Amino acid sequence: MNAPIRARGLVSVRVDGDVKDKHERLLRTVEEFRASNDARLSELEKRGSADVVLVEKVDRQNAEITKLQTSLDDVSASIAALKVGGSDDGTPLSAERREHARAFNQFFRKGAENGLRDLEVKAALRTDSDPDGGYVVPDQMESTIDRVLGTVSAMRSISRVMSISAGTYKKLVNQGGATGGWVGERQARPETGTPTLVEVAFPAMELYANPAATQTLLDDSRVNIEQWLADEVSITFAEMEGAAFVTGDGVNKPRGLLSYDTVENASYAWGKLGYVVSGVAAAMTDSTHNGADALTDLVYSIKQGYRQNARFLMNRKTQAAIRKFKSKTEELYLWQPSIQAGQPPTILGYPVTDDDNMPDATTGGNFPIAFGDFQRGYLIVDRVGVRVLRDPFTNKPYVHFYTTKRVGGGVQNFEALKLFKIGTT
Repeated sequence: MNAPIRARGLVSVRVDGDVKDKHERLLRTVEEFRASNDARLSELEKRGSADVVLVEKVDRQNAEITKLQTSLDDVSASIAALKVGGSDDGTPLSAERREHARAFNQFFRKGAENGLRDLEVKAALRTDSDPDGGYVVPDQMESTIDRVLGTVSAMRSISRVMSISAGTYKKLVNQGGATGGWVGERQARPETGTPTLVEVAFPAMELYANPAATQTLLDDSRVNIEQWLADEVSITFAEMEGAAFVTGDGVNKPRGLLSYDTVENASYAWGKLGYVVSGVAAAMTDSTHNGADALTDLVYSIKQGYRQNARFLMNRKTQAAIRKFKSKTEELYLWQPSIQAGQPPTILGYPVTDDDNMPDATTGGNFPIAFGDFQRGYLIVDRVGVRVLRDPFTNKPYVHFYTTKRVGGGVQNFEALKLFKIGTT
């Protein structure tokens, strides 16, 4: 019997029979796809072109692999999201937090504040006094939102996430500079260089959603208000921040991975992201081995210490194209399906994360792939506390709930991440 796992804001996840069946179908489809693709490559080598029907078969099987892998990835993300933002482990809330949750429920439904500001302080949800900043939502609601963010936002699931209580998180990064040497027992110890420290700052920017409900809905005691608000705002938050973590310009939003200055990896300098070129000015192709060679160069463009926990980041279309690539010498496929359900597929032995915010690998100048240790390379900061302003006046008969979350992000270690560029320079 299938055993469901459920998290607030998430659909029940079947973790045994259904997942096992999909994984087995995935492995069968991969074998069929590779047999068809090998036949296509053989025709290309012999005749310079492949049969149209065979090409269509390869593309159809490739699309089915994408569909099955996506379904398995969604299940894995949902299970992993149970650990994001805390978990419902049965630990009872303190009396202060239960009292705050009850008062917040009345405020949400009726607009009655009932000393909610003081209860936030008693429940240790806030220490400041900000009458215009809205009310902090209960722990359960914020945890639900965080779980969905961890499911939908790919960058959040692989990067380092830190909760902060100030508006900006600052840290010093050691760029090196300290030197040393070997000396004999009685030799002089000359003075060595001092480390070079650089400050990086990550301000938390405001992200908002403004869902609305009728007063009739709010009056219905059977409606779970915590669940309703979390469902309404979490997907909006996740989609907006997910895009910002990749392409955001840092103006009133996080600074995205692809917004930094780039430089060919041979000329890498701190503050810029190094890149490796594909070798062609258009889409990568499997008719030559340039794609496989370039991806191998990308893997070895970062230091060994970062490769231990490295992964690829790309969209599904790019991953589908790479499924056709083989290594030059061993003629082995670079892309491999997960060896068991719940694990991601790999390219050259490194896990792959899908993010549809990454550009396609079809246009010269695009950076469709990132590779590296995202835990060390990219930092996401969450300002503690999701806040809600209740507005029953602007759009009668609807009551609007202006909900805000403060989040920031940016590269914290430029050595740990590298990009893949479509082009020759």
